[in-house]
Amino acid sequence: MGASAGNMVECFDWFSYAAFALYFAKVFFPAGDQTAQLLSSAAVYAVGFFFRPLGAWLMGLYGDRVGRRAAMIASVWLMCLGSLAIALCPGYATIGLAAPIILVLARILQGISMGGEYGTSATYMSEMAGRQDRGFWSGVFYGTLMTGQLLSLGLFLILGRVMSPEDMQAWGWRIPFFIGGALALAVFWLRRDMKETPSFLARSRVRMTTWDLLRQHPRQSLLVMGLTAGGTLGYYTFGTYIQKFLANTSGFSKDQASLITAGAMFIFMLAQPLVGGLSDRIGRRPLLIAFGVLGAAMTWPVLSALSHTRDVATALILVTGALLVVSGYTAVNAVVKAELFPTEVRALGVSLPYSLANALFGGTAEFIALGFKQTGHETWFFTYVTLVILGSLLVYLVLPDTRKNSRILED
Repeated sequence: MGASAGNMVECFDWFSYAAFALYFAKVFFPAGDQTAQLLSSAAVYAVGFFFRPLGAWLMGLYGDRVGRRAAMIASVWLMCLGSLAIALCPGYATIGLAAPIILVLARILQGISMGGEYGTSATYMSEMAGRQDRGFWSGVFYGTLMTGQLLSLGLFLILGRVMSPEDMQAWGWRIPFFIGGALALAVFWLRRDMKETPSFLARSRVRMTTWDLLRQHPRQSLLVMGLTAGGTLGYYTFGTYIQKFLANTSGFSKDQASLITAGAMFIFMLAQPLVGGLSDRIGRRPLLIAFGVLGAAMTWPVLSALSHTRDVATALILVTGALLVVSGYTAVNAVVKAELFPTEVRALGVSLPYSLANALFGGTAEFIALGFKQTGHETWFFTYVTLVILGSLLVYLVLPDTRKNSRILED
């Protein structure tokens, strides 16, 4: 739970950028139409993703050499600095080009932090949980990621109700970034008393390098990238970009789009431990295959139907259904990656390949979607998501079931 709490706070900070971009895109970028401003903010969002592999590499090595706990504490400090930088940064009208530059630098800090946080906390969780219910705790772990996003969306809805649009545009969007910085300090206080994992303490003292990971575990590294690609793109399509899609394509108001997203994400969050627990009984691989088949089949029709609906209930059902399909990946992905690698290189093995795939496919989802929309070919994005999920399905078909073939020391 200590690892998951940090994951929740970091995700609150991370997703606050996506949720409040509808307001601050105008603050940091020159005047233009809404799609152009959102495209600029999505590009900066993607920059953070592309620095996640650097964070994964640095924190993965640090976590494998110094300890999982030490790496998790360092990642929280970086996220705190990035959030406070965004909260305090003046707008384009005040300092000109320096405003988007500071925004980019803050996102780089957050990207490094997020890249290191996921792998080390997922490794910590997997090594602390028992073999019989590790899938369940993987679901809880991912559920706290949803909690962070829901807190961000909930704050977005509350501020939208109690503040005027003018105040939200002027300064209200800064509030979540101040809150995120304060929460990061609270997580540091929580993590300072966490124990190191038995697996790390009992590891061999061989110092593994990045080259050792690539040379000794190339297949596992490629498997992590392949199984991540479709899952992370599916999640960022239906869990993050969908808020902008509903407002910018379907025609819902910002509040309606946020309410639909929050409702779907709440149900999705509750499903994670249940789906993870199911993997403890039937295995990880059947759930991943189910996501691959259903995800490829439903993406085009669901996005197409959402683009034409104006009914809140219909949109909520469609988004919720899509996210429940994605649960076949999200609920088990953390534990699957950890079970593929030995202790000496586990934090790096979980972090680096995942972050590379997450940057290539998750971080660019909004940018690619908005780019297709701006050129008048929005449905090409539907096809793109479908093809990437199909590619991951091929990986799931050859992936060993890690529940039966775990490399975690206690197993």
